[in-house]
Amino acid sequence: MTGRSPAIVTQHLKGMNFPASKDDLLAKARDTGAGQDVLEALESFPDKDFDSMADVIDAYRDLADQAPETGIIDPKP
Repeated sequence: MTGRSPAIVTQHLKGMNFPASKDDLLAKARDTGAGQDVLEALESFPDKDFDSMADVIDAYRDLADQAPETGIIDPKP
């Protein structure tokens, strides 16, 4: 998920009523045809109520910051 814009998530949550739970976000994303990557990101969100789209973006960025970088982990000498 590193390097991905939160816009991919927010586009599937247009019209979302806040506050919203993680389950509410997932239901809305499914209803709007979100892909597996978006659903997996939302599944990884903390179980809490989100007060605004800004809260959703913050949670997404927190996930992106925690994601491991891709590439060679243990290069051979």
